[in-house]
Amino acid sequence: MNTKISLAALTFCFSAVVFAQEDQPKNPFTISGYAETYFQYDANNPDNNTRPGFIYSHNRNNEVSLNLGFVKANYETEKVRANLALAAGSYMNANYAAEPGVLKNIYEANVGFKVGKSQNLWITAGILPSHIGYESAVGADCFTLTRSIMAENSPYFEAGAKITYISPSGQWELTGLYLNGWQRIQRVDGNTTPGFGHQIVYRPSSKFSLNSSSFIGNDKPDDLRQKRYFHDFYVAFDLTSKVKLLAGFDMGWEQAAPQSDDFNKWCAASVMAQLMATEKLNFALRGEYYQDKKGVIIATGTQNGFETYGISLNADYKITPNLMWRTEVKNYSSEDAIFAKNTAEISDNSFSVVTSLAIKF
Repeated sequence: MNTKISLAALTFCFSAVVFAQEDQPKNPFTISGYAETYFQYDANNPDNNTRPGFIYSHNRNNEVSLNLGFVKANYETEKVRANLALAAGSYMNANYAAEPGVLKNIYEANVGFKVGKSQNLWITAGILPSHIGYESAVGADCFTLTRSIMAENSPYFEAGAKITYISPSGQWELTGLYLNGWQRIQRVDGNTTPGFGHQIVYRPSSKFSLNSSSFIGNDKPDDLRQKRYFHDFYVAFDLTSKVKLLAGFDMGWEQAAPQSDDFNKWCAASVMAQLMATEKLNFALRGEYYQDKKGVIIATGTQNGFETYGISLNADYKITPNLMWRTEVKNYSSEDAIFAKNTAEISDNSFSVVTSLAIKF
């Protein structure tokens, strides 16, 4: 009898502990981080140890460097979201060069709230990840170690406000944005005009998605105003459980001069495939093309402007679930000689090898 009573009491206590744990509210505050170190060899071996000017991530040559490291605080409840991330690295030095003071080290800082109870509708304002493109600054989240030329030369981040609606099925995500400019935290001096953008994501299944994103605005002082129109489109498709595909296309137009009816245009495309060979080993292949003959985004001062093809092969090995060792071989081939060498010479070809360690915690 005593044994039965003891067992019953033990069962009751265990059940009470389980229910207490289940009823305990989730902590809305979390801390996370990311760090990616790398070493790169550029066969052209430029004297300043910097990769070509249109490269903003992993742009240091022949040295061990930090591409991106940040610590992020996140607060999230059913009705409120907030993020703050402070960062350092060669990515920050290159992409935030135009920002003043401490803004150079703010990777993300935003606050959002849910509008109403019945709809998944959010308003968010602050410094945000870009709504353009399928490659982010966090390399471990991307198919390849380095970013494509089209990702490097469209916004990685933006500052402003957005309103986002997600349908009950989760298939549609619609966003409208009010922005300070083209990859700007602080608006250009003399500029009083905002930028605008949109993003439409359609996910008919967990294996397939379509994305349409845009930017409309002027990124110069008002007296030099040149309207810019930009559109990004990409498709993501899981061919099998081990093979994933990504394909994207960008097109942009900017007025040739203030109040001009003529527009200069640029375009870009990239295709990527990732093969998960084992649980720890992945391979990725990327082909890309970028054309900017008038130098709107990438100015070369050469006869044909910027017109470059690229191909890269990537291998990743997961040392632990959150620590990845990556290696990439990449080659650029340009219509004109635009790549600086370790002498006064320039080349129409750029070959590089880069290896990195990336950890998320």
